Amino acid sequence: QVPLVESGGGLVQAGGSLRLSCAASGRAFRSYVMGWFRQAPGNEREVVATISSSGVSTYFTDSVKGRFTISRDNAQNMVYLQMNSLKPEDTAVYYCAANAYANTWWRSWGSWGQGTQVTVSS
Repeated sequence: QVPLVESGGGLVQAGGSLRLSCAASGRAFRSYVMGWFRQAPGNEREVVATISSSGVSTYFTDSVKGRFTISRDNAQNMVYLQMNSLKPEDTAVYYCAANAYANTWWRSWGSWGQGTQVTVSS
């Protein structure tokens, strides 16, 4: 497992922006696929975005395409989620995760951060 720590969550108005950061530990970070997941109260955890170990390939769930951007800095062991044009339905706890392979099923991911709350008001 890779220790992960998220930051950057908060309360914003609809249409606003937030940038989430995830700090990872260990030299093996560069070999991991990284992802952002979210979970709203009463809902199952779902994938938001993933990024390949090199940063070349990305995936976004349909509901955030065109609004969110995932990026990583392997030299600093960091991954980011830039969230623009936020909507109330984006309200959730957002989790950073790491895995050896790309997958959209959250239970298959091996390492998780503690989560950071994102609340979008209308």
